[in-house]
Amino acid sequence: MTATDRIRSVVPPYLLRAVADAQAFPRAASAARTALASLDAVQAPKHEHLVAPRGVSGAVDHSPRRTITDAHGTTTLPGTVVRREGDAVSGDAAVDEAYAGLGATHAFWLQVFDRVSIDGAGLPLDATVHYGQEYDNAYWDGSRMVFGDGDDEVFRRFTVALDVIGHELAHGVTQYTADLTYQGQSGALNESISDVFGSLVAQYAAGQTAEQASWLIGEGLFTDAVQGDALRSMRAPGTAYDDPVLGKDPQPATMAGFVVTTDDAGGVHTNSGIPNHAFFLAATAIGGPAWLGAGAVWWDALTSPEVTASIDFAGFATVTVDAAGRRFGDGSAEQTAVRQAWQRVGVLD
Repeated sequence: MTATDRIRSVVPPYLLRAVADAQAFPRAASAARTALASLDAVQAPKHEHLVAPRGVSGAVDHSPRRTITDAHGTTTLPGTVVRREGDAVSGDAAVDEAYAGLGATHAFWLQVFDRVSIDGAGLPLDATVHYGQEYDNAYWDGSRMVFGDGDDEVFRRFTVALDVIGHELAHGVTQYTADLTYQGQSGALNESISDVFGSLVAQYAAGQTAEQASWLIGEGLFTDAVQGDALRSMRAPGTAYDDPVLGKDPQPATMAGFVVTTDDAGGVHTNSGIPNHAFFLAATAIGGPAWLGAGAVWWDALTSPEVTASIDFAGFATVTVDAAGRRFGDGSAEQTAVRQAWQRVGVLD
């Protein structure tokens, strides 16, 4: 298995295709076609379970170890080292945003879940910026973060959104825990878990409660030319954007809208709206900081041996209900909130 077999990108193929067909955005259309071509080369779903420590060893250095490299507009990785752990601000916005985002994500996992880096064992956090020419995406390739600069017609640079950085690194966390197979419902859960923890990274950094959070994924990525707020909305899937050129956000919020498709590994970016909405419902029903309530339950589930690589929505929902009972007590308000959230999106009866 090569690193590119594990590419997990934040902009879904359906949106890139819409941009690629947009005559109103010629520069963006060209950039989106390039981004699509890079995804098409690795679309076949592959799976390899990686076992890593689930607890923190006292011998592990808890400090982040960040290295930012610059691809200088090429697609050659890793690029030239431009900032290492402890180095002063570089003055390059993408470099410094990536460095800060990696640090905020590392702090979240360590301080909230006592996990040292994404593998639980102090894995160095590497990121490449200025990847490609106007590259319209950010992705985790199995070992590092890669950020495009966007095209400035539709997308801004991909380091501007902390939740995107948290999302992509959460793919790494999933890789080292349940390693959910990137296909169908398990793949949609893979994407959803990245949205969940990406959002929680941003909420934790901002000190927001579930009630205060926007629950938008990729807020700030669209330029002012696009009629939309973000790539996805966990609060109201299907409403993140509605643009006369790019079309409408296609995510369903409930199983009534579940999309059966062979595209995008079985609709992993589309159907993730359903578990996303379930998490939002549970988090806001529990209230307070979401990482202490629903976030803790989802973490317990992700690291539970009951979550198999190919688990479906109903199976994962059942594990979260059980996890809520173990953490907060059977019959607790928190467990009830989790169960009712899955019922409201049509996953559980």
